Amino acid sequence: MTIEKIRGLVKADFEAVDRVVTERLHSPVALVDQVASYIVHSGGKRLRPLLVLLAARACGHDGGRRVEAAAIIEFIHTATLLHDDVVDDSSMRRGRETANEVFGNATSVLVGDFLYSRAFQMMVKLDRMPVMKILADATNAIAEGEVLQLMTARDPTTTEDRYFDVIHRKTARLFEAGAQIGAVLCDASPDVERALASYGRHIGTAFQLIDDALDYQADESRIGKHLGDDLAEGKPTLPLIHALQRGDAQQQSMIRDAIEHGGLERLEEITRAVASLGGLAYTARRAQGEADLALAALSPLPETVFKEGLSELARFAVARKN
Repeated sequence: MTIEKIRGLVKADFEAVDRVVTERLHSPVALVDQVASYIVHSGGKRLRPLLVLLAARACGHDGGRRVEAAAIIEFIHTATLLHDDVVDDSSMRRGRETANEVFGNATSVLVGDFLYSRAFQMMVKLDRMPVMKILADATNAIAEGEVLQLMTARDPTTTEDRYFDVIHRKTARLFEAGAQIGAVLCDASPDVERALASYGRHIGTAFQLIDDALDYQADESRIGKHLGDDLAEGKPTLPLIHALQRGDAQQQSMIRDAIEHGGLERLEEITRAVASLGGLAYTARRAQGEADLALAALSPLPETVFKEGLSELARFAVARKN
């Protein structure tokens, strides 16, 4: 099932989310309007709000709160993107210039703050304390993940455990929160809530693993960012960590130097080394393992087309090429 068909399962909900996002983006400050609209409407898969909608539907939710919750998740994610691109000094995302490239770093950071605060205004309006707790904890974990990633940047001694800690906080935690909220909104049993939280955590981890592998193998025109961005920033992602552990002395020296100093001077050589030393294959296996755990976590849910949509979303996370 393609991502378009998965979205089609909740087509009306998805359209409603777009309307809520557009409405709640509005600010009397013109520049806020301009920057927020630029980033929110710049494309993207909208996997996180899709996850909220499918999870809620899979639990039998038939009210309107899932739409608000999905919009909140999208606002939080968009705020992290704005901050992320400033920290990473990124110039391209989703095939177009980043907001910080167009409007400047200061504007991007402040509009990111606006989106965070708007998300919390929407949470208050939702008036569900468990949802507020889940999202407050998730946003705090995301901030910790960003700091951890900053600490591991240019550090070739970064271990797999440290890497997984970073991506759990930075990426998987918001997927986990979105799926869990779907259960909370329809007062699902604790077992179902735990199952969906686990599903979200594993699919989010799988998604980030594939994202990190794509940095060394994808067609730049399809992925919508510069290949080698992670390497340029000295990020020791799993493909590099695995290759560094298995290379000969010359390969290890080359990879260690690239992590410590960043830059793309030897990108082609490092890309070949990552592939030949099994870094991409190993990362793909780990991603598939996470997707399998996500699928297994869905067992307590009743058999519905929405549960099937969640299953297909897990498969899409590891099969995607951009």
